[in-house]
Amino acid sequence: MTRSRRDDNRLIALTGGVGSGKSRILELLRQEYGAEVIQTDLVARELEEPGQQGYLALTQAFGRELAGDDGYLKRDALAAMIFGDEEVRRRVNGLIHPLVWERVKKWSEEFSSSIMVVESAVLPENPGDFFDEVWYVYTLREKRIRRLTESRGYSEERCLRMMEGQASEEEFRKSASHVIDNNGSMEDVRRQVEAIIKMDKEEPRR
Repeated sequence: MTRSRRDDNRLIALTGGVGSGKSRILELLRQEYGAEVIQTDLVARELEEPGQQGYLALTQAFGRELAGDDGYLKRDALAAMIFGDEEVRRRVNGLIHPLVWERVKKWSEEFSSSIMVVESAVLPENPGDFFDEVWYVYTLREKRIRRLTESRGYSEERCLRMMEGQASEEEFRKSASHVIDNNGSMEDVRRQVEAIIKMDKEEPRR
């Protein structure tokens, strides 16, 4: 998946595991740098609404019982399936991810601001072919678990299952152009982001 690149804008992938705190970095980029933001989990949710492509694909693959009486997907049941069975997770990803990235690609060819940030825990193969930069948000596992239990009410067991179903730190770092350490204060994160933005402005575009 490639896109036509322009010299006057930057397409950034922001990635990291669940609970790593990517949302506060997105907000910083939106407020302080005027970035347009796409969150692939929200794109997936739109595609999984009744009548949409993702909804049809999932209910055809796993049966109409995946939908509740109101016609909407049973998200808790779907999440339990995904994080409880590796084969199911691969099947769901194979159905939904191509649809998500097709939509992201279309938007990325049209954005007019200087920066667009696509936040996703799962990136397409060879992300450097699509993105100008890949930023990995690194946060200690124990901090991620605490954030998830406090903000979402997840049990530690559920947090660990979700983390095990995602890429390892080594895999995240392998594709990263930059690593943001998100274990400290917001001011520390702000300094890191500012340094990366400044650094990349000074470097020639690939």
